[in-house]
Amino acid sequence: MQTISFDNKQITPSKIVCIGRNYVEHIQELNNEIPSEMVIFNKPNSAIRNKLTYFEDTRFEGEICFLIKNNKIDGIGFGFDLTKISTQNYLKQKKLPWERAKAFDGSAIFSEFIKIDNFQNIQMELYLNNKLQQFGDTDLMIYKPTKIIKEILTFMSLEDGDIIMSGTPKGVATYSKNDKFEVKIHVDGELKIKKEFIAQ
Repeated sequence: MQTISFDNKQITPSKIVCIGRNYVEHIQELNNEIPSEMVIFNKPNSAIRNKLTYFEDTRFEGEICFLIKNNKIDGIGFGFDLTKISTQNYLKQKKLPWERAKAFDGSAIFSEFIKIDNFQNIQMELYLNNKLQQFGDTDLMIYKPTKIIKEILTFMSLEDGDIIMSGTPKGVATYSKNDKFEVKIHVDGELKIKKEFIAQ
């Protein structure tokens, strides 16, 4: 089983619960419709990695991520949700599930997670080759963290150590080998996580 780091301890998530279309400008950049209800899909434990691998025809989506304990947010981190573009377009056209495009091995890459008490004022900055590529924060989310958890629990259990990927802001793109990403996550304006990824 794959693990993530939480306050320097290894945690084994049973699953990753992903929220799609949670930022209006991202919905618009992909010419999607604003959903009438929350878009939710899962990635398995086998998708988890801590290093970014290059895949052809694949889009990166940077996201604020939450670690769950007792059905509440216990920690935050950063994650890449990788998407195989042509595969997803085909599946959407055929109205089929997204797993082949979203849940493949290595499609969920995470920073370390840190414990947090306040999750109402979180900002994410993602730089690609030293240029700001994505910016997101909890204020811009259509569905806020507590609403996300409440909705998930209406039909599915959350186990301790599960991860919620809260959706991606605008700026998603393809990437190349040796591209350098730097992510910064601030809580109440204070830098809490800084991490560099090199696509291999």
